[in-house]
Amino acid sequence: MDELIQKVLASILPIMSNTSLSESFCLSVLKRLVSFGYYPKEDDSWMVCFAMQKVENHIKSSCNVASVPDGLFNVAVDMVCGEFLLAKKQTGKLKLDDLDLNGAITSIKEGDIQVNFGNGTSDEEKFNGFLNHLMHHGEGDFVCYRKLSW
Repeated sequence: MDELIQKVLASILPIMSNTSLSESFCLSVLKRLVSFGYYPKEDDSWMVCFAMQKVENHIKSSCNVASVPDGLFNVAVDMVCGEFLLAKKQTGKLKLDDLDLNGAITSIKEGDIQVNFGNGTSDEEKFNGFLNHLMHHGEGDFVCYRKLSW
């Protein structure tokens, strides 16, 4: 497993030349994907890099900062995973059968806390809820790192 991740990481690093993201960030993204049951392949490198740069630019422009703040590390990792998995799904290169969606969250309500795990919903609905959570959970934390622009 670690050998596979190291191969993918080795193919990502040359592509990630113009970024503030570290090698440990890339490694965290790959390990997080594995934790979801998706095992990245070397030909995923470009899509992973694109998702990383997209999320990095989103955070930097939303917060008006030059690099992703350390406090948003985990939020950024999840956002990259969500962007990557969405791109794989939209291109037809992701099989939902390969992922374990039994514990996937389909909705979250923050006022008076409510979490639904999607019992009785289709895998597609569970996966869409899961992607939505990955891509948007934590955006409220951007406020803590936002800087004024003159």
